[in-house]
Amino acid sequence: MTNEVVFWTGAGQIGMAIARRVGYGKKILVGDKSIANANAIAKIMNEAGFDVEPYEMDLSSRESILGMIARAQELGEITTLINAAGVSPSQAPIETILKVDLYGTAVLLEEVGKVIAPGGVGVTISSQSGKRMPQLTPEEDRALACTPTEELLDLPLLQPENVRDTLHAYQLAKRCNEKRVMFEACRWGEKGARINSISPGIIVTPLAIDEFNGPRGDFYKNMFAKCPAGRPGTADEVGALAELVMGPQGAFISGSDFLIDGGATASYYYGPLQPEKQE
Repeated sequence: MTNEVVFWTGAGQIGMAIARRVGYGKKILVGDKSIANANAIAKIMNEAGFDVEPYEMDLSSRESILGMIARAQELGEITTLINAAGVSPSQAPIETILKVDLYGTAVLLEEVGKVIAPGGVGVTISSQSGKRMPQLTPEEDRALACTPTEELLDLPLLQPENVRDTLHAYQLAKRCNEKRVMFEACRWGEKGARINSISPGIIVTPLAIDEFNGPRGDFYKNMFAKCPAGRPGTADEVGALAELVMGPQGAFISGSDFLIDGGATASYYYGPLQPEKQE
């Protein structure tokens, strides 16, 4: 009997919350640019009864992604993708955000889509941030969705003169993630597999706690205080949504994005978080 393999990138709290819900009884390969992070998460999971192997992987490198896929195929058949890897606006410069979050995610969806098992399912973690930039033109959206991966970073809207700052780069990357999921859902569907994205708002993780205590801390605290939920979210709430979307009850869902942000985006457009109402 061939092992079912969960291919998981980004050894953080959100990825772990999802893996704990969809990974039992399967072989889990967790990749992270920091092997220390991957080892730490694997230890927690293995001590909770899961079967997890750590792997050092750089999402910005096709070669690295292909190496992890090769390792996964040695372990069994890839039936599940969890992509929770990425860098945030305060963690990296514009070029790195585009190379990791935009290009790397597109390559990952493409390459895993080539080998995903029939009936397989994937989810990639996007962000509420992509919902807060001005609408792109249909032509720009189509370019983000359909441009061959190796040409993505050459698109005019991604050139330095057209990207204002790291937040704008991050928003563009997350918009691309959504469009790429739609494009790849059509390819994955040819194999009887599904792929979706989830766009979390402020979720309490070690990284988020650093942000709360950092220079933009007041901005984040204001955001969750003025959203309808009145609080940040938890990784387990994202995991619960992923479990629904990835499970048998979500069998008719593919090419979709799910916003889970406590209503922050709604407040940004139509509530107290509207930019013109900010002091």
